[in-house]
Amino acid sequence: MFKRFSSLVLGFILLATALGLFKIKHFYYTSAEKIQYSFSKAECVMEQNSRRILYSWKGDETLPMASTTKILTAITVLDQCKNLQEELCVPAEAEGIEGSSVYLKQGDVYTIEDLLYGLMLRSGNDCATALALCFGGNIAHFSTMMNIVAQKAGAVNSRFSNPHGLPCDGHYTTAQDLSYITCYALENPIFRQIVSTQYYRMRNWKNKNKMLLNYDGAIGVKTGYTKQAGRCLVSAAKKNGMTLVCTVLNCPTMYERSAQLLNDAFSAYNYATVLHSNEPLKITDGRKEWYGCARQEYRYPLLEEEKNLLQIKTHAKFKKNSQKDDEIVGEFEIYLAKQLLFSGNLYKL
Repeated sequence: MFKRFSSLVLGFILLATALGLFKIKHFYYTSAEKIQYSFSKAECVMEQNSRRILYSWKGDETLPMASTTKILTAITVLDQCKNLQEELCVPAEAEGIEGSSVYLKQGDVYTIEDLLYGLMLRSGNDCATALALCFGGNIAHFSTMMNIVAQKAGAVNSRFSNPHGLPCDGHYTTAQDLSYITCYALENPIFRQIVSTQYYRMRNWKNKNKMLLNYDGAIGVKTGYTKQAGRCLVSAAKKNGMTLVCTVLNCPTMYERSAQLLNDAFSAYNYATVLHSNEPLKITDGRKEWYGCARQEYRYPLLEEEKNLLQIKTHAKFKKNSQKDDEIVGEFEIYLAKQLLFSGNLYKL
């Protein structure tokens, strides 16, 4: 009787795990464990390409974020900048900004590239102000530009009122939103290069982000601290072809906690190929069958038990393009537990 009962319980657990009712113990924590291990007010781990949230703890709670604001400042500038070597004359308003600084002086000449490195490596509030004034004309207009970029990145529960992150009414984000913004920023190769730089020799600036030295696979991105926001850190790391973004807000042990979250996520998830390029897929219209293929590879972060929940559906479709090899003969849809992940055209083999 006991063996039969145990088998039934085990079967239920396996089924519940497959359906997502239970999560992997070493990656998903209870509320009591969260208090013991992290002390963060909010946390999020996200896979960059898919934007899948792999883990979230109060990830949608609005909080101040200190200098992690500068991630958005940098990508707002890069979205507008046409020449990184353009020289800027430091305006009076950028001199003597409180907090972290590279000690810009009115009238000094720096390139936009210099100021971006000062912004992201040294967390210069003066660099943030100089860039905002250059690209926005004034802080208010540049903040509007920032908010437009944030929404474009998927951050719909945030509001930015300055370019540096100093305490300000109406200046807040969430761990999830900041992760979305960082995923978007990392798509820009110049941003990615800047935040992964340990030492900028042109100005003798060393990166404050200790993750670059202490975490295997780290590629940036930004630290932050004010009394109001506490210690904040957005980290990114790449292993086995998968790039993860980890955000912790108001976390006294931000480096240790971020490393733990990244380790657990890399251990739990595999960046799996769910459809290979040129992989034959059967198509039918109810009367006959033929084969088509996608023209690119599709990958997605999956837990081991989720791999059995993938389903690919195909549909007939005929459309002749200018070239014979580009003839569309069907469409595909890839589902994970009935949730649509990808869709696209199938081409003639």
